Order: sequence, then structure tokens, then C-alpha cells
Amino acid sequence: MRPARSVLLSAALLLLGLALTPTSAQATHPPSDSPRPDRAQAAPTAVTPVAANGQLKVCGTKLCNARGKTIQLRGMSTHGLQWYSQCVTSGSLNALATDWKADVLRISMYIQEGGYETDPRRFTDLVHSAIEQATARGMYAIVDWHMLDPGDPHENLARARTFFSEIARRHRDKNNLLYEIANEPSGVSWSRIKSYAEQLIPVIRAEDPDTPVLVGTRAWSSLGVSEGANESEVIDNPVNASNIMYTFHFYAYSHRDEYLQTLSRAADRIPVFVTEFGTQNYAGEGANDFAMSQRYLDLLAAKKISWVNWNFSDDHRTGAVFTPGTCNANGPWTGTTPLKPAGTWIRDRIRTPDDF
Repeated sequence: MRPARSVLLSAALLLLGLALTPTSAQATHPPSDSPRPDRAQAAPTAVTPVAANGQLKVCGTKLCNARGKTIQLRGMSTHGLQWYSQCVTSGSLNALATDWKADVLRISMYIQEGGYETDPRRFTDLVHSAIEQATARGMYAIVDWHMLDPGDPHENLARARTFFSEIARRHRDKNNLLYEIANEPSGVSWSRIKSYAEQLIPVIRAEDPDTPVLVGTRAWSSLGVSEGANESEVIDNPVNASNIMYTFHFYAYSHRDEYLQTLSRAADRIPVFVTEFGTQNYAGEGANDFAMSQRYLDLLAAKKISWVNWNFSDDHRTGAVFTPGTCNANGPWTGTTPLKPAGTWIRDRIRTPDDF
């Protein structure tokens, strides 16, 4: 048995902000100013998601709380920490937890593109800090190994072993984590992805036997649809591990009924977690399709599928929730004034999901 886990950190704990200067320029419109340190303490909250639900586990095809009750988490993903760590501060996370009333923060750490491979120590420490900040606010935290290009997860297997061993060892006594071990595999077979998962999951389980693991699926986590396949390859050949879920990503303007129907069928057969979606096209750009997005959210609510929206930053794209300049100005973070239309729409659906 593992030691008893505390639900909330001491109220006296001083939080370190994540606001560190990005190490490399983003390909398009990177932030230009150095972020400010932010030492504000977590805002008090009555009953947090973690206090209410405790250690999560996969039960059948659903995500369940410590009492075995099916739950649905709703929250936001950061943008890449190498570009937008200044959007992940005490103030912004207080707003996410108490104004947005989010259940979960996805901590998006790119491996390439100026991310982890350039400075493993720095980026691991950024993730440690983000985990502590989410924990202090009673939110769940998804540790996102954001491999993207190359699309074969085996290319980063040695790095993943090192990273997840440390993360799992340090945070094994927390009850608010989920490990997402491959963001969006592409250009490789499902059997190749499965092989990666079956080599990495035992490394994690050696340090942390209890935390759910989220496994990316083929074709940018579309359950294969974006490369002409479907959910049957996963259903017929599941990963040989317990307490896992499979990820599905969609962008509503681009991904229409075929994707929606695949998700619906898959969720009846395997445990699915939507760890990334947007209301725009597949690049998180262009017009918002709120009608199609609502169809997805209605399905997710009906089937109790947890979801995370992309993304909690002030990137110039329509999919970033804050208007440009918000993060470098250190807010304001609450209400709808600093939000783009997609931000207002998604905040409403996190805050009051039963109203839609």
C-alpha cells in the first residue's frame, strides 16, 4: 500500500511562478518581452476537484474517482512551455481554478521545437513547478509529453524514460496526476505506438503504480481516422497494461462527422480521454465552428468523456484564449474582458456545463 496522500497543500506554501524567459523564438509571433515573476499564493477555494474526487482510476471504459463513480474532467491545456510559460503564473492559474472552475490543467511540454531536448533539466523543472501549482489549487494535472515531429514516439523513448522516471518518482504520493506519454503520433502504425507504450509504461509503474496513463493514438491522436483507419485497430489490439486510456484530438472546423462518429463508437468499447481540441481548424487557426464544437461537447457529456481545450495562452491564433499581450502584461486574468471569442465560449462551458 502507498502512504496516505494529502488532498491540499499547506495554506502557507509559497508558490513559485513558471514565468521564465522562453529559450527560443516560436515560428510565428513569439512573445517578445521577458515574463514577470509572480509569487502570489493560490486563491482559496471551498471544495476543489481533487478534494471531491481523490485518486482517479480507469474503471471499464470510464474515468472514475476514488469511490468508483464515473466523472468527467473539463479544463485547459497550456501552450508550449518554451514559448508561453509567462501565461502560466499564480494569477492565471488562480483564475483557471476559481473563475473558470476548471478541473484539470494539461501541462504541455514539447520535446523538439526548442523544448525538452534543448535543456532537459530546465524543462523538467518547469513541469515540476506546474504540477505543484496545479496541486496547490486542487486541480488535476496532465503531464503532456508533447512529441509532435518526428511522429514516431520511439524516437524519443530514451528521453521519455528519463523524464517520466523522475516525474513519477517525485510526485508518486500525489493523487491528482495523469501521464500523457505521446501527444500526437503520426506516420507510424498502431503496433509501433503500442510497442512504445508497452516499453514506457513499466518504467512509470516502477515508480508510480497508481496514476492513470494516457496513450496517444495513430494519426495525430485521431484513433487512426486522419490516416484512413479507425478505432478497430486499437480495440482489436489494445495496449497490454491496466489503468490506461486512449487519447482523441479534434478540431471542430476541420474534423467533421466521421471523426465524431469514430469517437462515439470507440468510447463504447475503450476508455477515451480528449486531451486536446479546438473550435477552429486543425492548426488552431481561422474561424470558430461553435455549432460543431457543441455537437462534440454534447457527445462528451453524454458519454462522460473528459476533455481539455487548446490553449491557455495569448498566441495570435484564434485558438489561444487570451488576447495578445495579456500574458506579458500579467493579466487581467478573470472575467471575459481579456478573452477572444473562443476563450469566452470555452470558459462558459467549463464554468457552467449544464447550461449548454
